[in-house]
Amino acid sequence: MTNQNAEQNRCGFVSVIGLPNAGKSTLVNALVGAKVSIVSRKVQTTRARLLGMAIKGDTQIVLIDTPGIFTPKKKLEQAMVDAALSSFDDADFIVHLIDASQKNAIENNRKIIEGLEGRNNVVLALNKIDRVAKPDLLALTQTLNDTFPYKDTFMISALDGRGIDDLGQYFAERLPEGPWLFPEDQISNAPLRLMAAEITREKIFDRLHQELPYAIFVETEDWEQFDNGSVKIMQIVYVNRENQKGIVLGKGGSRIKTIGEAARAEIEELIGTRVHLKIFVKVQENWAERTENYRLIGLE
Repeated sequence: MTNQNAEQNRCGFVSVIGLPNAGKSTLVNALVGAKVSIVSRKVQTTRARLLGMAIKGDTQIVLIDTPGIFTPKKKLEQAMVDAALSSFDDADFIVHLIDASQKNAIENNRKIIEGLEGRNNVVLALNKIDRVAKPDLLALTQTLNDTFPYKDTFMISALDGRGIDDLGQYFAERLPEGPWLFPEDQISNAPLRLMAAEITREKIFDRLHQELPYAIFVETEDWEQFDNGSVKIMQIVYVNRENQKGIVLGKGGSRIKTIGEAARAEIEELIGTRVHLKIFVKVQENWAERTENYRLIGLE
């Protein structure tokens, strides 16, 4: 086991930023080596800043998984973007993650690049390189580095792990010397209640990607530990309208039952004990405009 107080230890913060669906959560999970942030085909899935702790030799890399940066139109979207932008000043390094397969990648990322002006700690990571022809990839790399003075450039596939070890080793060798900030066995700063709610939200998105709007959130309302070690968890899924409630429930409650079974299995794996999961669906109109709800999903 690594001695966390050893003089040669290193520790620091690496903020992962980019457009929605660039693959930020997938990259953080890959670097940590465990699932600490949910992944979905739906854009703007990550809503709050979450920390994932990766160990690389004598270095603890504290990764900041941020919401995607985009032009906000609503209160919740503004809170999400503010959470992402606030990570800039906390980080020893910033990873600007770009989906290399996206058309107009440079133009789409221009506002982010402008926001990074004057910073000399930004690393470019081109993701999804398996989807791009090599000449196009090299041309994109050259143009991006002509546009902004990135400290270094990495070509990766967060999904299949290509380039992930090299990226992790880069930070392991360059983060400042000092003691680790978190215990060696801690992989996230998110409370278990929030992680359990996020797991259920992911399962909802997995099954209702086309049918359900983005505006949905899950709250872990009750968490009861029993003497035999098992846990009873009660969660509430909030939707905006009555017809959305029916979509989540499914005929005779069949859909929420399937969602609950998948969520329960993953929560059990997360906490290492048997879980009794009860999920209720409620309508709360315009929940995303109620700022008092933001703390429930880790936003200020």
